[in-house]
Amino acid sequence: MARIVQFDRLGGPEVLALRDVAPGVPKRGEVRIRVQAIGLNRAEIMFREGDYFLTPRFPSTLGYEAAGLIDAVGPDVTGFAPGDPVAVVPAFSLNDYGTYGDQVIVPASAVVTRPASVDPVTAAAVWMAYITAYGPLAESGEVRPGDHVLITAAASSVGQAALQIARHVGAVPIATTRSAAKRQRLLDAGAAHVIVTGAEDLPARIKEITGGAGVRLAFDPVAGPGVETIAQGIAPGGSLVVYGALDPRPTPLPNARSYPALSTRTYTLHEITTDPDRLRRAVAFVTAGLTSGSFTPVVDRTFDLTEIAEAHRYLAASDHVGKIVVTV
Repeated sequence: MARIVQFDRLGGPEVLALRDVAPGVPKRGEVRIRVQAIGLNRAEIMFREGDYFLTPRFPSTLGYEAAGLIDAVGPDVTGFAPGDPVAVVPAFSLNDYGTYGDQVIVPASAVVTRPASVDPVTAAAVWMAYITAYGPLAESGEVRPGDHVLITAAASSVGQAALQIARHVGAVPIATTRSAAKRQRLLDAGAAHVIVTGAEDLPARIKEITGGAGVRLAFDPVAGPGVETIAQGIAPGGSLVVYGALDPRPTPLPNARSYPALSTRTYTLHEITTDPDRLRRAVAFVTAGLTSGSFTPVVDRTFDLTEIAEAHRYLAASDHVGKIVVTV
């Protein structure tokens, strides 16, 4: 039997149950993975609570990321064999597949080979964060060497990846956090500057740091009315990329009445992971960074699979820096 995390109703972490189920046989285009580690993401909390763009079909599982070994391959699957070390990329619907378990079936198109130098816990902390940051910071060509980049909520796993990718492409990352206690950890993680929102005037500090020029790109998972303030620190011709909705309030078109020379758009990593060519480039970029040592995923804490509810509580508290990983 396999152990799978499922839930039958929307709610808090207490709705998550670890159940024994038949492991299943991979169908055409699928593989079964013996899971060693699982990366947790804010999207999974939102899915569990009913605040995600997908409505769960019950009984539902969840989970976008995992690392482990190929256990079985379905018909017509090539390039993978039992025993191969792999990782799972978020490239599917949570209503179709999930990674919270010790044996899971996922599409082969969402599986990448894990470099021998990357252990399972590290591999489980990679793909959601680094591909999310890769799109606007590397693939789009919007950020050039020497440009200033604003990374809000920088203590998150995506924020940590964005700091490293910004440095990698020669940009100057400016991190924001609500907690002064995280300032030094963000500096240690690669931020050139840290702004503690609530205690500092964000646009004024950006202008001070950039010599009045503003940032080339603002990369924001919060959304809501706060985008008005962020936009005041963006250089003419720059971009605001919103990749999350942590603030459930409506998000305005920032400073619309002043007609700023500003591009504003939403973005998710699924733009990349559902496009085979873009995904191939993203995997090559991130894998090269991992093997060279330029990219080092930050893992804040690990939990055992039996502690999945507590792991979700810890993630929701937002006291962490980097990724939370569940081991199996």
